[in-house]
Amino acid sequence: MADKKRLIKTIQKLISLDSQNPPGDERAVADFVVKYLRTLGLKVKTYAFRDKRVNVIATLGENKKRKSLLLTPHLDTVPSGNNWKTPPLEARIKGGRIYGLGATDCKGNLASALEAITSIVEDGVELDYNLVFAATADEESGSSLGLIPLLKRNILKADAAIVLDADDFEIVVTQKGLMHLKVSLRGRKAHGAYPWLGVNAIDIAAKIITDLKNSRPRFKKNRYLHPPTVNVGTIRGGDKVNVVSDWCEFELDFRFLPGSSEKEILSSLKKTIRRYTDNYKIRIQGIQNPYYISPEHPLVRSLVCAMRSLKISPKISGSEGATVITFFKERNIPAVATGFGKEGCAHIADEYADLDSLYHGARVLTVFLKNYSFGRPAQIEERRK
Repeated sequence: MADKKRLIKTIQKLISLDSQNPPGDERAVADFVVKYLRTLGLKVKTYAFRDKRVNVIATLGENKKRKSLLLTPHLDTVPSGNNWKTPPLEARIKGGRIYGLGATDCKGNLASALEAITSIVEDGVELDYNLVFAATADEESGSSLGLIPLLKRNILKADAAIVLDADDFEIVVTQKGLMHLKVSLRGRKAHGAYPWLGVNAIDIAAKIITDLKNSRPRFKKNRYLHPPTVNVGTIRGGDKVNVVSDWCEFELDFRFLPGSSEKEILSSLKKTIRRYTDNYKIRIQGIQNPYYISPEHPLVRSLVCAMRSLKISPKISGSEGATVITFFKERNIPAVATGFGKEGCAHIADEYADLDSLYHGARVLTVFLKNYSFGRPAQIEERRK
């Protein structure tokens, strides 16, 4: 069973090992995880797609006839920045909270997962499936050196996945898609005293942006998500105050719901732009598709049952932002996200997590892992040795 004192020791050690991204160096924390898992008898391998950027993959059970369940937190954190009252790498405990960089995102979840695996091994439980554990690099910068190549190169193979990167016992079943793009407009220069002789690209951009912000696109409602959004992230244009600007460019962040597509958004955007100009270019910078899994899926139901068996209220929810669960959709792997950090504490100064939540998170994972079985209804009862 989960041991709170051991868990606290683990999270303190993890926080003390610097893995800020950027600059990006997961070696120290990865080395600790490798040694921890090998001590438990798991088969462990590491993969690096760039110097210093280490991913840890471990397996418990290697029966090729059985399906595999993936459990995956990440190793890196955002930079600490300034304005911390408590040193970000000292993992100080005060009032039932642990303060430190990554306490919520995501070293607390990593510690809970390690404790759950320890419980499984100590209890001598034989799982009905192969458990794959992946502690990945580069999540905070897009996962291009972590989860993405691990999946694309078939290093990570699984029949279902639990992503440990959420807060307060959420179970994330859906998330918005995103599309980032840059719009470049061309006008015609003229003297600022005679603006009617030119075509001001900044004026055109303002009209386009106003239309975009006032538009009300059709969409299929989602009980877990807010309506679709568009954000103007940057805008640049013009060369001098007394010159009619012959260029302007702005970047857009679209967030769209399951049931919508980037093609629909792009078509609508082009229609809006063409009301004012045909002299434009659009460069797509990134796309992630939206995601949805039924709350009745065995992954979700089993997590709900595990939480309820420990008298914890699960929160079925959606994510407005993009998470790595969409990468599993591309591989046809059912996935959900959950976690035990403190809501609102990720990426802030004096980041913290509640120690009781991390401990109960480890207990939830232990119950879930012991009871989960592919193709069998979820069980509420907690197995005891």
